[in-house]
Amino acid sequence: MRDLESWGAQLWGSLKQGSVYHGLKRLREQGLLREGESEGPAAGPARTEYALTEAGEREFGTLLEQALGSGEDPAEIIAGIGLMTVLPRQRVVDLLRKRLDGLTSRRERVVGEYERNPDADWQHHIEAVRYWAGTTDSAIAWTRELIERLERGAYTMAGEEPASG
Repeated sequence: MRDLESWGAQLWGSLKQGSVYHGLKRLREQGLLREGESEGPAAGPARTEYALTEAGEREFGTLLEQALGSGEDPAEIIAGIGLMTVLPRQRVVDLLRKRLDGLTSRRERVVGEYERNPDADWQHHIEAVRYWAGTTDSAIAWTRELIERLERGAYTMAGEEPASG
């Protein structure tokens, strides 16, 4: 919990102690985590350390790349952003470009249907298309901006030395 809180996870995720420990137990049962030795001060509760198994490493990589490369679910892309620095810079840029391509093509397909049939009886459902287009436009703009920031050297990514100063 302290590690998650130190990453600011409570700002973007639903962070409840019970669900975190339940999730750790499930991941262990699935063979994705291994439990290490419990440590703790004599006066406090023991602290259990967890580590990814080889299968857990693969699954983490798959999920991270999925989140950055296609993540339509806001929680997925937010988690991907929080963990993107474990990947090399170019890999993140490539995944974000893939995401951008997917968002752009879906936008063209959905909004294009409306634009090709403006006289159709959309009724109030057009508001759903407008809402979706607006949120997608925002996601497209943000993704482009993040790619630009990364290409200018923002953040320290896997395999890079932190900037001095």
